[in-house]
Amino acid sequence: MITTFRPFDENGHMKHSGRACAAKRGVVASGRAEASEIGKEILAAGGNAVDAAVAVAFALGVCEPNACGIGGGGFFLIRSAKTGENVFLNFREKAPAAARPDMYERNLTWDPSKGWEGANYDKDLRNVYSAAAAAVPGDVAGLLYALEHYGTLDRRTVMAPAIALAREGFVVTPLLAADIALHAEQLKTYGDGWKIYLPDGRAPKAGDVLKNPDLAATLQAVAEGGRDAFYQGRIAEKILRQSEKDNGWLIAEDLQNFRVTPLQPVRGTYRGYEILSSPPPSSGGTHVVQILNVLENFDVGALAVNSPEYVHLFSEVFKMCYADRMRYMGDPDYVQVPLQGLLSKDYAKELADRVDLQHSRAPQCGRPDHYESTSTTHFSIADSEGNLVAATRTINHFFGSCAVPEGTGFLLNDEMEDFSIDPASPNAPAGGKVPLSCMSPTFLLKDGKPVAVLGSPGGIRIISSVVQVISKIVDHGMDLESAVNSPRFGDDIADCIICEDRVPQQTIEALRAMGHKVRLYPGWDRIMGAVNSAAFLPDGTLAGAADPRRDGLAVGI
Repeated sequence: MITTFRPFDENGHMKHSGRACAAKRGVVASGRAEASEIGKEILAAGGNAVDAAVAVAFALGVCEPNACGIGGGGFFLIRSAKTGENVFLNFREKAPAAARPDMYERNLTWDPSKGWEGANYDKDLRNVYSAAAAAVPGDVAGLLYALEHYGTLDRRTVMAPAIALAREGFVVTPLLAADIALHAEQLKTYGDGWKIYLPDGRAPKAGDVLKNPDLAATLQAVAEGGRDAFYQGRIAEKILRQSEKDNGWLIAEDLQNFRVTPLQPVRGTYRGYEILSSPPPSSGGTHVVQILNVLENFDVGALAVNSPEYVHLFSEVFKMCYADRMRYMGDPDYVQVPLQGLLSKDYAKELADRVDLQHSRAPQCGRPDHYESTSTTHFSIADSEGNLVAATRTINHFFGSCAVPEGTGFLLNDEMEDFSIDPASPNAPAGGKVPLSCMSPTFLLKDGKPVAVLGSPGGIRIISSVVQVISKIVDHGMDLESAVNSPRFGDDIADCIICEDRVPQQTIEALRAMGHKVRLYPGWDRIMGAVNSAAFLPDGTLAGAADPRRDGLAVGI
């Protein structure tokens, strides 16, 4: 499907408006217009929100290959209007059985005062590039599980649009063209990436049409043969052959043994609203709730958005909660996560009491155990009955490992990079372990009824992006589009506020006077995520908003 919508103008500049929609029956907000239109078509044909979500996910793997695909994994947060059930599907990639804490010889030096940009990786990059960086892909298993258990349409019907999109092609955007050019050397080196993304020996230009017949054939095989067509047989053999070629870790049993894990979402409240989000092994939902718990101790609504006082408060809270993330979070099947403590309102009050409203403080983790009683992509779908899907999927870095197994058309992830290089970390590699994630597909409810469904890509900044949009809706009464489009900032254990230069200069100067380090990014920078979301309005209609920091579009019926 070559949609008529373009996220960029005739000069190649991103459009910052025209990404939102209003609807009566359903909304799809995703990272690409082609995928959003496909989701809309599935809803119009009588499919439910999960049918549309699976169709959108497969389509994004075609036209947003720099961010997701069937060589990766992710999370679905699903709400059934009929039963009221909320379920979280974990199909995040898992470490190969052979994984161990010291599996990569990598010398990292890092000075927190300089931020992550000051890190020096000077030895082994095999957990970033090549199939040696790949964890076991979970995407196909997760999408088909969701369709089988919560969808209404058959596999061939739901996958047909993505197959056609891969075969017929899609328009390359400036963001995708730039990402291909940036990773050209790696795409030439590992497998078949050059055939797809550099067919003439060069990166495509914005406006070119990119086709992927190998991926169309792979998706067709999955549509016909289901899960086994991917995790066994010809496709699996090609994955393993690429892994062997790159001195990787994957073996046949790793693929065959992959299982999707249904979980209960984490729950919290914020000023009378209910929050449902991602549980461990994602850290995202837990820390979204934790940050909101701390903010609840302050009159956020009385602060002007992006004033010095506003940004300072959020920065101080972000730093403390990110410090807790690094200290305590990992796969709960392997480490003990003090979840109840991290979600505790009492613990949040203790953290709130530490905030100095006049001066910046260095990040420091707390003791949540004392409160124990014993470049990813995101899309959101909602319909008028109250069915919701918040989906965040990834291959980790842009283009993942840059390794395309011969003849398959898809990129393998580099999720092994998401493990810690510290063998003592709760997020150190181990066989079958799920790497820690910030992905935060989230529902916002009021009196048991849906208010908004949202999430974001953006790595470490996913959590802070989701929190800011929720706070603007709840504390400042912003409509969805305004909350998504508002200038954004972030902070973490690097102890440096990063923010878009649309934040007022007087705010920047005041923050520096308070002791903050501040790093500016131009305009609408995708480093701040892309909160694609949907909302339920008081009059019973729906609103959708796609974040103009990336290529997305919200459409409705």
